[in-house]
Amino acid sequence: MLFNGVEFDTYFKNHPDQNGYFGKYGGSYIPSELKAAMQEITEAYFTICKSTRFIGELRRIRREFQGRPTPISHLERLSGKLGNVQLYVKREDLNHTGAHKLNHCMGEALLAKYMGKKKVIAETGAGQHGVALATAAAYFGLECDIYMGSVDIKKQAPNVARMKILGANVVEVTHGLATLKEAVDAAFDAYSREYKDSIYCIGSVLGPHPFPMMVRDFQSVVGIEAREQFLSMTGELPDAVVACVGGGSNAMGLFSGFLNDPVEIYGVEPLGRGTALGDHAASLKYGTEGIMHGFNSLMLKDENGEPAPVYSVASGLDYPSSGPEHAYLHDLGRVKYDVVDDEETVDAFFTLSRLEGIIPAIESSHAVAYGMKLAKKMGRGSILICLSGRGDKDMDYVIEKYGIR
Repeated sequence: MLFNGVEFDTYFKNHPDQNGYFGKYGGSYIPSELKAAMQEITEAYFTICKSTRFIGELRRIRREFQGRPTPISHLERLSGKLGNVQLYVKREDLNHTGAHKLNHCMGEALLAKYMGKKKVIAETGAGQHGVALATAAAYFGLECDIYMGSVDIKKQAPNVARMKILGANVVEVTHGLATLKEAVDAAFDAYSREYKDSIYCIGSVLGPHPFPMMVRDFQSVVGIEAREQFLSMTGELPDAVVACVGGGSNAMGLFSGFLNDPVEIYGVEPLGRGTALGDHAASLKYGTEGIMHGFNSLMLKDENGEPAPVYSVASGLDYPSSGPEHAYLHDLGRVKYDVVDDEETVDAFFTLSRLEGIIPAIESSHAVAYGMKLAKKMGRGSILICLSGRGDKDMDYVIEKYGIR
């Protein structure tokens, strides 16, 4: 399929380019002392990603440990309430550890073992990436340091407990807003001191090259499975696919399976409390080009051109930028990016729980909320939503802040 001059049947062979760029976005803007470390990771990844031994081991882990493939569920009661459009969800909440994050964490930890590293380092917001990496570290016998903002530690206590039980060292980050951006800052700083014996396992499709590409490749299993499953279930492709976008790993995973198909693709960002700077984290909707954490993308900026304060009810989405591939697909127009606010998100959280017996992560609830709105607009057809994680981690926080609806 040709879209705005880009041939999508060869898209993954050409994007990113050899320097890690998706159009003008991406790249590697890092201190000179880390360039050799990133080159080591790049070369190791390109070696093992074509190795039958590595691929076979990863497939075995996904099948025997992660519980893949995850199913697609038809939301029959919710669909009936909304009208004639049929809603389906890709159940990444049923992936081991309760979210899509394990898809790339097992791959990154396997890469660390191949490279002879002793420790994995990461940041986490909602805690799902931290739990997934702690799980991978325990599986492979690696040390694990997880950096997490103090605000998110309080909001995500169940996941903090899981990380500690799995043997991870949870490092509390207290500076700035003490959320996801600051956790990334602290993790990068730690990695710059420990890169000889460790690997930084970035939690989304962002950061310096090769991480946006590598995480996308590991997450593409979501889209590959979903496309095959949906065709098997219905005999056709969905009319639209929807996923939430913070950094954007679950979204790129799902979108990867459908970029070359005549399917509408929607990425959903958090509008939070409103459109004022500091009240949301919708960088693709309201941001401008900028560099942070080693990559160029669309970014929310303050009056000094620095990363702006951001907010979302979802700890996993409150980041002032997004993956460079999302910025590229946004500019290209292949993916439509839109927003839902906190109230719509919490309503979707309870609606899906009550009508379908599925408690979604508050991040995933953004995608569910948008899928519900889209169904009302479409009138007919089908929508596939990425249910990127389960909501166990969010229940106490939602009940405390919003009560039972």
